[in-house]
Amino acid sequence: QAQLVESGGGLVQAGGSLRLSCTGSGRTFDSVIMAWFRQAPGKEREFVAAINWSGRNKLVADSVKGRFTVLRDNAKNTIYLQMNDLKPEDTAVYYCAADVIGGTELGTTKLRYDYWGQGTQVTVSS
Repeated sequence: QAQLVESGGGLVQAGGSLRLSCTGSGRTFDSVIMAWFRQAPGKEREFVAAINWSGRNKLVADSVKGRFTVLRDNAKNTIYLQMNDLKPEDTAVYYCAADVIGGTELGTTKLRYDYWGQGTQVTVSS
C-alpha cells in the first residue's frame, strides 16, 4: 500500500524556521510531481508549493514566496518544505501530496493529486 508520511511539524515562534519532510513508501515517487498544501481551522485546504520530478521546476504560492522553499531527494523518496520567517498566519496542518496519474505541469488544485499524507501540525506563536 503506497503512502506518504509527513514529519517535522511543531510549535515555533514568529520569525522562526521549520523543515517539513514527506517520505513515500510502497512505491517510488521519484518520477511524479509532488506538492505541499495546508489547511487552517475553518478554512479550505490551500496550495503551498509544488515540485516536478527532477526538482528543477517549482511553484510557490504568493503568500509564502520568498519564505518557503520546496526541495526533493529522489534517492530518499522524500520531499521537503523549508519554512523561514514563519508568521502566525502560517499556522495550519500541512499535507504532502503526489500527482501519480497526471501530467507534466505543476498543479495547484487538490483534484490534481492522488495520494495524500496524514498531515503534520505547524503552529506559529506571535
